[in-house]
Amino acid sequence: MSAAASEPHTLAAPSPWVVRWAAELPAGASVLDVACGSGRHVRWLAARGLRVTGIDRDAAALSGLASVAQTIVADIEENPWPLPAGATFDAVVVTNYLHRPLWPRLLAAVAPGGRLIYETFAAGNETVGKPSNPAFLLAPGELLDAVRGQLRVIGYEDGFLASPREAYVQRVCAVRQPAGVVAPRYAL
Repeated sequence: MSAAASEPHTLAAPSPWVVRWAAELPAGASVLDVACGSGRHVRWLAARGLRVTGIDRDAAALSGLASVAQTIVADIEENPWPLPAGATFDAVVVTNYLHRPLWPRLLAAVAPGGRLIYETFAAGNETVGKPSNPAFLLAPGELLDAVRGQLRVIGYEDGFLASPREAYVQRVCAVRQPAGVVAPRYAL
């Protein structure tokens, strides 16, 4: 069982991390929201003119999203990946959810020039609340390791958040460089 299964998405406001990194997406961009719950990010993204697909195993939670997004009811931990092979998106959003075996699928779903916007609970969270099971908490640097060699990290944080509720989180925004694009060199 994932962290999402033990603690449903009940927050109404979108994550500031998602807002920060999705705000640059142009109208009409395609976004996949994985384990979207009742759709706090789906609604915010759709209101910005983005084409959103939300996946969750809870049909009742998805029922209120049909007017703003494509929804897919699927247990992505116990069943095959519900999207066609090769399906990609301009952004893949994942919050408050961790199922490590899905990382190859999530990374493959990021289109060239697209981005992965990921935020979930990290080690230390067991001291302030749920989830507390180490299986649902990222180890230090684990999100960086998950994208290393496949996506270029443009934003990363690992630490304590005081609100909207106390939690230890890790966050990454990483992009898939389009073919033929060489990353700029920066002087240190």
